[in-house]
Amino acid sequence: MKKYCIFSAQYLPNIGGVERYTYYIAKKIVEAGDKATIVTSYMKGEPIHEIKEGIEIYRVPCFSLMNGRFPVLKPCSNLIKIMRSLELKEFDLVIVNTRFYLHSLYGMRFAKKNKIKCITIEHGTSHLTFNNKYLDKLEHIYEHVITFFDKLYCKDYYGVSQACCEWSGHFGIKSKGVLYNAVDIQEIEALMEEPVTDYKSEYDISGDDVVISYTGRLLREKGIPQLLEVVKNLKHDKRILLFLAGDGPLDDVVRLVVEESNDGIRKNKIIPLGRIDFPHVAALLKITDIFCLPSDSEGFPTSVLEAAAAKCFIITTYNGGAKELVKGKEYGIIMPDNRIQTLEDSISLALKDETYRDSAIEKTYEALKREFTFDATFGKIREIADSAGN
Repeated sequence: MKKYCIFSAQYLPNIGGVERYTYYIAKKIVEAGDKATIVTSYMKGEPIHEIKEGIEIYRVPCFSLMNGRFPVLKPCSNLIKIMRSLELKEFDLVIVNTRFYLHSLYGMRFAKKNKIKCITIEHGTSHLTFNNKYLDKLEHIYEHVITFFDKLYCKDYYGVSQACCEWSGHFGIKSKGVLYNAVDIQEIEALMEEPVTDYKSEYDISGDDVVISYTGRLLREKGIPQLLEVVKNLKHDKRILLFLAGDGPLDDVVRLVVEESNDGIRKNKIIPLGRIDFPHVAALLKITDIFCLPSDSEGFPTSVLEAAAAKCFIITTYNGGAKELVKGKEYGIIMPDNRIQTLEDSISLALKDETYRDSAIEKTYEALKREFTFDATFGKIREIADSAGN
């Protein structure tokens, strides 16, 4: 039996790619008869320590910055108690998800202090952005500084996509390999088989309508303003409905566009659902024709993998690892950028040819089943853990 400790600054019930990656890796560890312990940041209303689905979870005290996007460890007696408890567990492998949190550095230091093999998994392909050139410059400096210290404590780095591995090279890191992001296809298909809600009935969607969906945080860098602008003004013989599942700093921007576009005159409709849980995401993907993620930067977006599992046609950008699944035009549309004209041309192309969409959906789904499962990813992690004892 192997014992794994996963340091992940963000975890459920937060919804995001890193959170779900952490959960599914821990789930596979438990299914294999091994022990999984997750060390994450404290969230109000959540217990400091619990065992859930066989996964042991510690939530360390933190300061919550950037609306919760950037938790920072809070030195205190509770943190010391948690770390002492962890030291008694004799882990075989420490896994650090993401590189730039103080939480991550603390996990690497914990591993080195206790002589435990440590790997760090990169989930990004660019610097964080605040959409402010001065703040962004400070963030770039911070990220290079913390990565300098990361490399003092951890020598083995991986990425959730080849694109992530290439990005690590920006910091002088030579990655050991790819531990692909993935999805549980059977779980998604089961949720779609018995959806928790019927969005078609709820929003009076007919067979002639085309549903475009986006799931994720409402951030400028995700291309939300461009997507709103294109759908609001796109002319097509069918009615287009854009569903936005998520919340974030652009909530007010979305609300204003919705009020302007859903005026009873325009045919297309924009429907913000706010933050919804995963069963509702699966129910939305079930009725989705086209999934669109026009982001500036991604690691390997879980939302794209989920859309592929739900058999949606995918439109996204060249940034990040999605192109490792959507390998060419026959699999979907990978845009060179997320400019309004590029996005409009891409959506129009997808709308024009339903036969093309169906063919691309099947090719992408088959590629997903072959290459992007958590069984395969955990198999590689188990090999790393086995090698640690040699």
